[in-house]
Amino acid sequence: MDINKVKKQWQELSTAVEDIDYAVSGYDYSVCLERDKVRDFAAMMLDEGFYLVDLMAVHVTPAIEVVYQFAHFETRCRVMARAFVDDQVEISTISDIYQGANWHERETRDFHGVVFVGHPYLEPLILAEEDVDLKPLLKEEAKLQDVDAVRRQPPEPAPEPKAKPEPKPEAKPEAVKSQEQS
Repeated sequence: MDINKVKKQWQELSTAVEDIDYAVSGYDYSVCLERDKVRDFAAMMLDEGFYLVDLMAVHVTPAIEVVYQFAHFETRCRVMARAFVDDQVEISTISDIYQGANWHERETRDFHGVVFVGHPYLEPLILAEEDVDLKPLLKEEAKLQDVDAVRRQPPEPAPEPKAKPEPKPEAKPEAVKSQEQS
C-alpha cells in the first residue's frame, strides 16, 4: 500500500486528514468527513485493502458524530473517520460495502437513534420492539460536551529541564585556613 497515494484520496473526500501518534492513540490517521462522503470513503477504503474494525456514535454538540474505525489487512495502518449526522439524525449506510457494518449500524440505531439510510434491515438488534424509541446513550442537553472537549488532545510537550545552579565553592573551616597559612 502506498500511504501517500491513499492519503491523497482521503484529502479529496474529507475536510481534514491528520497524522496521529499510534503509540498515544491506537490509530495512525484521523479523517473528518462530510456525511454525504461516507459511502465514497468506505468504498475507497475497501478498494485499498482496509477492513472495518468498528462503527459507533458519540453524542456531542453540535450533533451526533458517527465514528468509523478501519485497519489495513497487510500493514499496520489504523484510521479513525468521523462524520456528523444531519438534523434528521440520518446518514447513509455502508452495510452494502462492508457486511460487518450491518450489526454496528443496527446497534447504533438502538442506542443513539441514528437512522442509516438504505440499510436493508434496520430493525432493533438489542432493545426490545417496545423500547425502539428509548435511545439510552443520548445525553441530556445540559450534560452534552463540545466535540473538541471529548477528542483526544495531543500530549503537552514535556517541560524544559531546569538548569542546575552551579555549586558554590565550599567555605573552608577556620582550622584548615590557619593550617594553610602556616
